[in-house]
Amino acid sequence: MLKRVLVSLVGVVLLAVGVLLLVLPGPGLLLVLAGLLVLASEFPALEKYVDPVRERAMQAAEASVSSPLRLAGSIVFGAFLIGSGVVWGLNSRLPFGGWGTGASLILSGLILWGLLVWSYRRISR
Repeated sequence: MLKRVLVSLVGVVLLAVGVLLLVLPGPGLLLVLAGLLVLASEFPALEKYVDPVRERAMQAAEASVSSPLRLAGSIVFGAFLIGSGVVWGLNSRLPFGGWGTGASLILSGLILWGLLVWSYRRISR
């Protein structure tokens, strides 16, 4: 029971972060796919959504690094997230200020960069 709860929690977090990244620059569908894969391991009814999302995620990963302008925009946005995280972490007077918010922004920027590297390496082969 505990394993199912933990797997569900990880899957939901990955899915939620992926959905957030759908509106931000970067390959958010890859995290949606990861969340679905984790959730499908415990909830087989979700498996029917994995293949269509996988196809779209791979297309999005390719598109996110296909032009220098998109790649540069995503890299700059990742730097903006990390910089914002540092500012929020150091300034507790900002709304939701402190290292809780700052760390989540920094982590988001690092995840974005990691997904960009993965996408670029996958496409460059």
